[in-house]
Amino acid sequence: MSQVDVARRLSLSTATVSRLLQKARAEGVVRIEVMDLIEPDELAKEVARAQSLKRVAVVEGTGAGALASLAGPVGTMLRDAGLSNGSVLAIGWGRAVRAVIEAGLPELPGVLTVPVTGGMQQHQPHFQVNEFVRLAALQMGGTPRFVHAPYLPAAASRRAYLSDPVVADNVALWDRVDLAIVGIGLPGEPANVETPRHPNAAGDVMRHYFDADGTLLDRGNEKRMIAMSVDQLRRTPLVIGVAVGEAKVAAIRGAAKAKLISALVTDVRTAEKLLETPI
Repeated sequence: MSQVDVARRLSLSTATVSRLLQKARAEGVVRIEVMDLIEPDELAKEVARAQSLKRVAVVEGTGAGALASLAGPVGTMLRDAGLSNGSVLAIGWGRAVRAVIEAGLPELPGVLTVPVTGGMQQHQPHFQVNEFVRLAALQMGGTPRFVHAPYLPAAASRRAYLSDPVVADNVALWDRVDLAIVGIGLPGEPANVETPRHPNAAGDVMRHYFDADGTLLDRGNEKRMIAMSVDQLRRTPLVIGVAVGEAKVAAIRGAAKAKLISALVTDVRTAEKLLETPI
């Protein structure tokens, strides 16, 4: 707002507003900066270079307000990947993934959609991975393939779940995933007693935790998980991480360094912070 507008809003004279601003600047309460603005496309290139990622897209807006805009560039990446009849798209969970699916994916007839993990023992809507798979298949004109098993079963029951022919056939698709869409979690996000947080974690991708340097952290239950493995993620031609918010910067950097994502869709402010943060 201009000083005239501020004065009118506060019922003060313009001279008083000017004097108060000068005093506030002198005391360090107010700071006036000229931002070095970068166009989103150029910002995306800089982030891709800095984080060693294959693809990056940056959307306007910030934080939660940018979530609905993520679907556009995700759809572009899906089309550019050349997915066709029989291709396998793996879908994760999280608020950003949910926003992408609810906004809609492009038509890609014949694509198989499969969850990246078994079901989560959580009631929140952003954990309902099989529902995301169903909606994505409906939008694309593809075929959903569900994993009706918990992502972290008891050690004694894991073999029983995987011996089911339907579960086994769908889990086998993880070896030939062409593209995956995953969220990037924070170590402080809610976890249940079966998924304890690691004290040194910067974030996680599908409960594969890593520190700020991208070193994977063993929580002792990796062998119990019914989920795409680290090796399967790293072999996937393109893994799109979707995440917004400055709080996710360390997690995004760690996920990229751990090679758990190879592409990123985020908002302008998060992208700017990724470039400000030392590599």
